[in-house]
Amino acid sequence: MKIGDTKPVSNTGSATAREREKARGAAAAAGGRMVSDTASIMGIPEAEITPAVRDALMALMGEVDRLRRDMTVMQDRLRAAEKLADHDPLLPVLNRRAFVRELSRVIAFGRRYGEPAGLVYFDIDNFKQVNDVHGHLAGDAALHHLTKLVLDNIRETDIVGRLGGDEIGVILVRADEAMAKAKAAGLAKLVASRPLPFEGKELPLTISVGAVSFTGEDEADQALARADKAMYEAKRREE
Repeated sequence: MKIGDTKPVSNTGSATAREREKARGAAAAAGGRMVSDTASIMGIPEAEITPAVRDALMALMGEVDRLRRDMTVMQDRLRAAEKLADHDPLLPVLNRRAFVRELSRVIAFGRRYGEPAGLVYFDIDNFKQVNDVHGHLAGDAALHHLTKLVLDNIRETDIVGRLGGDEIGVILVRADEAMAKAKAAGLAKLVASRPLPFEGKELPLTISVGAVSFTGEDEADQALARADKAMYEAKRREE
């Protein structure tokens, strides 16, 4: 073998080993500080921290850390479950139970501070006919179409919920009856001007709307009943 062909021996392996050893040392030092801090909190004198005590404290801290991580995961899952429990399975709005809860909260706020709020209640005219003629996919599409129009044309503070079938409710915070009726009329006009695109066709949609206001004198079911009645009165006038 020629001398010129001899290659220098690389120090990479030994350098990597030193780095690993340094990292282990740093981790051990950090663990030692944690053990000392934990022992101090628990009132264990430094002189009594034998290797066995140190190992027990390390195991205890590891278990506490694992429990903390498990609790974080469970809290995240609980928040996700609560969100699912509050939302309608088909539409991106609250379900009836959550909507009534929010309505009760707004009523209580109005009762305490005298703030008015409005409640708009509507359904799709001839919704059964949409399902019968065009199929249930068209019915679902109509509900999504209507919900999007509503969500795009209310304030972030307003609350939307599906109350059943094709019935939708909107809580208008800090709105008197005139404002609620104006919003109801505006939504009805908007829906009528935006037909539903479905399978290459445009299906006309209209809604019947009722609107009321309250300042705390109602319970949630009473407010819903008044808004529902106003909606059906509007439907009869249109027939």
